[in-house]
This record gives sequence, structure tokens and C-alpha cells, in this order.
Amino acid sequence: MKKGAKKEPKGRAKIIIVLGPTASGKSALAVYLAKKFNGEIISADSRQVYKGLDIGTGKITKKEMLGITHHMLDIAHPSRRYSVSRYKKGADKRIKEIIDKGKLPIVCGGTGFYIQAIVEGLVLPEVKPNKKLRQELNKKSTDQLFKILQKLDSRRSKEIDSKNPRRLVRAIEIAMAIKKVPKIVRREEYNTLEIGISTKMEILKKKINKRLLYRMKKGMIAESRHIRQKGLSWKRFDELGLEYRYIGKYLQRKISKKEMLDELNKEIINYAKRQMTWFKRDHKIHWVQTKKEATSLTKNFLE
Repeated sequence: MKKGAKKEPKGRAKIIIVLGPTASGKSALAVYLAKKFNGEIISADSRQVYKGLDIGTGKITKKEMLGITHHMLDIAHPSRRYSVSRYKKGADKRIKEIIDKGKLPIVCGGTGFYIQAIVEGLVLPEVKPNKKLRQELNKKSTDQLFKILQKLDSRRSKEIDSKNPRRLVRAIEIAMAIKKVPKIVRREEYNTLEIGISTKMEILKKKINKRLLYRMKKGMIAESRHIRQKGLSWKRFDELGLEYRYIGKYLQRKISKKEMLDELNKEIINYAKRQMTWFKRDHKIHWVQTKKEATSLTKNFLE
């Protein structure tokens, strides 16, 4: 870990980024810093944007928020895909509103592409669905799709859910379309301090397993049944990935409850590894193990 956060040039608004793999304790740290430095939190999670996907996505509860305002949660219907370009526009708007109130914006999450869009100020091209291309890609296996994406966009392939055909198809669609537009524009709009939670993988595995069992007791299966009754298709369950994919299989009686838990636990661990692969490429991240370290970095950055 670096001893102190590098002070950025004046002129651009300062924001804090709290990131890390799933189950690492990001939300609690973000709330702690928001309490200490008069902040509000902007979620950077690609599934927590959806209404009704609460227990399955590990969405922070009202009690856990400790009175801190959270943004970019419950803003989209789960039946429709929410793109990173829409997220970027929404997050930028909230950041400005928070700054205008004289408060500190704290972005918290584990979706690397969302965080990158804010930190690097990505101006993303709107890529419309290509029906002909999708028809061709939908005939391929997930392994074949993943290999295609690796060739087109190696960085995206290291973070994406490699067993999610919808996300793979969309990523390929975007990668192929971007070749036809000038480029993705990077325009850094903020001075950012990126704080990452450092956790040994063996400890993280135990946390993931413990949290999974806790969420099962809290009613994760019942939540899935409810959103299914509301009309969410089994195909969409699979597209949402991780918890919803495997619970969907269980509810369709394709796998047993034990198989669901075993496979899901394994997939969440693999997802955490992909998150860390993404984050480790960003050398601006200050990795911390304690609240004290995060507090010191933030204080130094804001001075």
C-alpha cells in the first residue's frame, strides 16, 4: 500500500472511489467514510441498479446505510438491460448534485467497467442491437463466444462472466461496432482517489461462503420466486448471472439445492477472482486493510 494519496491538480472536483471484490466489505467502508467526511454514496454495481433484486445482489439495506443517502440503486426494471453508457450519464448527474450540496461523492462498487467509466471519463458510443449478428452468435457455445471476445477485447474478457451468453454476445456486438466509430473518448472529469479493500483469497472465500448461507436464510430463493411470478423469464434469470442463474436452475428442477449451493459458491469465487484481475491493472488504486488506512488516505487527499 502506498503511504499517502498523491495530491491532484486543483480545478476538478474531488471524488472517492471505494472498490474491491464481492464480499470484501466495500459498502461498510463507504458508509464509514461518508459519515466521517460528509459524503453521499453512488453505487457502481451492474445488478444493484435493478428493482427487486435485493438479497441476490447483496444490496445494502436501509439499516446498513446508517442514514447515508445512496444513489443509483433500484433505478431500472430487471427485464431490460441497463447499459454502462446509461450508468455513466446517471452517475455524472448524481455526482454534480452531491457536489452542489457541498458534500463528498463516494462511488462504491465492484463493477470494474462502471468504475472505469467514471474514473477515466469514458464517453461511450451508443451501440444499437445488431439482430443479424446476434442470430449468428446465438448459435455458438459460450466457450466459442468467449474466445471471440478474447480476440476482439482482451481487457473486457478478463472481467466478464464467461458463462453468461447474453453478456458475451453484447460485449462482442459492442467490440465489433466500436471498430466502425472513431474511438472511445477518455476525458477525466474528476480528481479521484481510488481505495481498494485488500483481502487474502482464502479469507475472501470464507466470507463468500458465509454470506451466501446468510442470504439463503434471508430468503434469496423466495425473492427469486417472487420476481419470477412478476413475469421475469427464465432466460433473463440466466442473463442476470450468478445467484439468479443457479436459483433459476434450481426452481426449474434442473439441479438439486446442494448442487445449486456448491456451483453458486464456486462461481462467486471465480467472479471475485475476475474482479481482482480487472482491478490489479489499475496502478492508481491504494489498497488498504483497515478503516484507519482509508481514513488517512482520504484526509490527505481532501486537504
